[in-house]
Formats: sequence, C-alpha cells, structure tokens
Amino acid sequence: MERIVKNKIRPLYAELQGYLTEAPAVKYNYDHIDTASVWQQYNQAISELIKISNSQEYGRFKLTPLSSQTLEAFVRVLDYRQKLGGLIARLHAEYFFDEPAPFSGMPSTIIQQTQSQSVDIQMLLTIQSKIDEQLSKFPDGSPEKSFLQKVKSSLTGIKDVTQLVSQLINAAKSAGLSVEELAKIFS
Repeated sequence: MERIVKNKIRPLYAELQGYLTEAPAVKYNYDHIDTASVWQQYNQAISELIKISNSQEYGRFKLTPLSSQTLEAFVRVLDYRQKLGGLIARLHAEYFFDEPAPFSGMPSTIIQQTQSQSVDIQMLLTIQSKIDEQLSKFPDGSPEKSFLQKVKSSLTGIKDVTQLVSQLINAAKSAGLSVEELAKIFS
C-alpha cells in the first residue's frame, strides 16, 4: 500500500521541485509574487497531496495570500520558497529517503539559474542515462520503448525545464502512454 502511495506522490514531488527551480530568488524581504495562478497552482498540488496521502498535515504548507493598500493579493517570495523547500524536504524524508536528497547537489536536481534558464548538462546526462537503463527493459515496438527512444533523440534540443516537460508529455501522448504508465517507466 505504501508503495502505491509513494508512486502517486512521486509526480507531485517532482512538480514541487520544478516550482522551486522556477521560483524567483529572494533579493529583499519585501519581494512578492502578485500572480494568483502561482500560489493557486501550488495550493492545488498540496490539496492533491492531502488527498493521495490521506493526511491533513500537509495543509500547513499552503500559502495564504496577503493584501496591502497597493496590492489586492500577493505572497512573499520568502514565504513561498520556505514553504516549498520545507514541503519538498518533508516528502523526501517520508517517502524518498532511500534516494538522493533533492538539495544535495545531485545531477538530477541541479538546475543552474542563468539568464536563459538552461537545463544543467548534468541533468540531461542523468536523464539520458536513466533512459538508456530503461530501454533494455521493454520489447521492441512497445509504446514504452518508442517513448524512450523519442525522448532520447530529442534531448540535444532541450533548452529549459519547460521544453523538457513538454517533450515528455508530447512523447508520452504520441506513444499512447498514460501518466501512470509514464511514472512506472521512470520509477
């Protein structure tokens, strides 16, 4: 049962790490995010996590927007990054303790924030290595093998996380794979 929950939480865990890599840096304590979709999407991920885990304790990581005389609604960047980082660390400790910590500098989570937001070369090499490892597990002509081959051939053109996620989704869709099947391939 715990393995099933872990497999259902894994995509959310990766999603949250993606949010953190795209979160603005904190320059000043008063830096804020005033785009409601940012915290709404984050809070929706937490609601999904609560449902999957059947545990209300994750609710404390939700963001509550603030308001001021000049802004109708906003969240502080510092609050967003702290709650997001805390939640990722908590999920790692509870479900993924036997895997490299997301903040330990392992290639699978290293993303350099440059002006172009390019994906770190080590991350691409790690993904390519994982694909090579998984390719031998599926028979020729299978949807899984077709998916892996398509993603592998497109890695050289990937410039950022958005392109990577988009490529994974498009390749899975064209191979006829569901999200669950996609998660199994990389687990």
